Amino acid sequence: MEHTWQPPARTSLSLLTFTGLCVLVGLNLRPSLAVIGPLTEHLQLALAMNYTRISLLTLLPVLVMGLGCFVAMPLARRLGVHQLVGIALVLIALADLMRLFDLGWLAFLSTALLGGAGIALVQALMPAIIKRQAGERMAITMGWYITAIMCGAALSSTLAPILTDTLDSWRHSMASWGLLAAVAALFWQGSRRGLALSAEYSSHSPRPTLVPGRSAALAVFFALAGTGYVCVLAWLPPYTMDLGFSAVESGYLLGYLTCVEVVAGLLFPSLAQRSSDRRPVIFLVLGLTMAGFLVLALMPQTPSILVPLTLLGLGIGGQFPLAMIVAMDHHPDHQVAGQIVGRVQGYGYTLAAFSPLLAGVARDLLGTFVDVWLVLAAAYVLLFLLAAEFNPRHYHRQFR
Repeated sequence: MEHTWQPPARTSLSLLTFTGLCVLVGLNLRPSLAVIGPLTEHLQLALAMNYTRISLLTLLPVLVMGLGCFVAMPLARRLGVHQLVGIALVLIALADLMRLFDLGWLAFLSTALLGGAGIALVQALMPAIIKRQAGERMAITMGWYITAIMCGAALSSTLAPILTDTLDSWRHSMASWGLLAAVAALFWQGSRRGLALSAEYSSHSPRPTLVPGRSAALAVFFALAGTGYVCVLAWLPPYTMDLGFSAVESGYLLGYLTCVEVVAGLLFPSLAQRSSDRRPVIFLVLGLTMAGFLVLALMPQTPSILVPLTLLGLGIGGQFPLAMIVAMDHHPDHQVAGQIVGRVQGYGYTLAAFSPLLAGVARDLLGTFVDVWLVLAAAYVLLFLLAAEFNPRHYHRQFR
């Protein structure tokens, strides 16, 4: 099977405008999760939630994000790609705005499920849209999109305690992010003619599929990379508060880490763009992440907490887009590549979803997150082994 490059789709949207639209969409895919960690103490007091229960606020949406990837393509065939992304953005907005009301902890969990469903649909469809629109600039455009996701996490985690103090309400602080999602839904709706996606995924003709071994390798790679990301997102603020930092300071620290992720999300995909073999750059970011977890566990304040956070930010910020890019690289057709990434995200997020729960249970039992960071560092040995197999010269052999 020969892999040939396909030019970007001809639409009335320029690549710059399309990239800006991807950034706006991406900004809305993490705030509903990222605000949980900095506001942990408020949730514990208002909703009587221990660490195990609070972990469900990350576990459930991430689990839904995984399972939702399997239904996104069938729904796209019925409703159309563009319309389904618009519906998903509305779901995210509703999930955030529902937190304005005085909900019990079980009802509060429903907002996490609703938001996770919206996030799942967007994340399943956007990679194929990006590959179709951006063509050979896919890696850089994907970098901007993933960077926007991490930037949304940085902004929301940093501003969550500040907005809580300013608005004198943690509920108003969480709900305010629904306004950004509503704006994104409006702009996305306005791009309908420019993107011309109405006919996408209408064909049911057979398409090449990856052999099970490579599908499993990509899914496990994405799952382990995602595990590091969601555990840091959920539990870094409580960990730094255990070290003596205030809730506001912990929010700043998570914000700093995610700002570094933003820089890494732009830097490493640009470096990877220079060669079809992404492995050297992947090895670099995996090494940075592994070192970050080790320093965070063993020397969190030697000489500064910013040292492990910088290492983790560079590593996680680079590995997340590269995991998507290397999956997209396996086939030049955007629909085939989209199906690959959809399955990879589906299995990957489903597996990664349970890691915050396990980490929360460990914290309740052991009183510390140190062992969690050490286990995550050890998992990166497997990631190195998996990444070594991603040789683009052999991708054509991985299809039935």
